[in-house]
Amino acid sequence: MPSLPTTSQRLTDRKRSAIIEAAIDEFRVAGYETTSMDRIAARAEVSKRTVYNHFPSKEVLFAEILHHLWEAIAGGEELAYRADRPLRDQLLELIAQKFRLLNDDAFVSLARVAIAAGIHSPERALDMVARMSEREEGLTVWIRAAAADGRLKTSDPVFASHQLQGLIKSFAFWPQITLAQPPLDTAAQKQVAESAVDMFLAYYAV
Repeated sequence: MPSLPTTSQRLTDRKRSAIIEAAIDEFRVAGYETTSMDRIAARAEVSKRTVYNHFPSKEVLFAEILHHLWEAIAGGEELAYRADRPLRDQLLELIAQKFRLLNDDAFVSLARVAIAAGIHSPERALDMVARMSEREEGLTVWIRAAAADGRLKTSDPVFASHQLQGLIKSFAFWPQITLAQPPLDTAAQKQVAESAVDMFLAYYAV
C-alpha cells in the first residue's frame, strides 16, 4: 500500500501549484518577455527562492506550463471509436469536445502567449512542436480506429486529423488567437461542425 504524503510534501505540492497558477496568470497578462520570476513569486505569495527551488529558470517554468497546455489539448474525456454508431454522430461529439476547449478563455490566452513566445524564439517553437507530437491527439486515435475497422479510407490518420481540425480552427481558433475575435456562438459552432464533418466524410468515408 503506497504511503500517504506527509504534511511537508502536501505543502510543497501546494506551493508548486500556486507558482504554476501565478505564472499562467502573469504570462497571460504580461507576455513571456515581460514576465519575471519576481512578479511570479509575488503573485504566488512565496519567496523568489521558493520559485527557483521548484523551477531553476523562467524557461523551465514556461515549459511546465506548456506541458499543461498540451495536456489540455490532448486530454479530456477520451471519446473512443464505436463500431456500432454512425461516424457522423461520433465526429460531431468529438468536435463539440474540441469547441469546449477552444472556447475556454484561459486556454485561448495561454495559447496566445505560447505562440507569441514561439515566434520570438525559434528554439522554443521547436520545443513546442516536439511536445505536441509526444502524445497522439484524440481525434487522430479515433480516425486510426475507424480506418482499421474499414469505415474510413486513409493511410495517414495524422494528416486526415489535421485536415479536419484545420476546418474547425480556421473559424474557431485562429481568428480568436490572432484577431481577438469572440468565440463562436452555438449556432455558428453547429454550422462549422456539421459542414466540416460532412466535407470530411464525403472524402474519407467508405
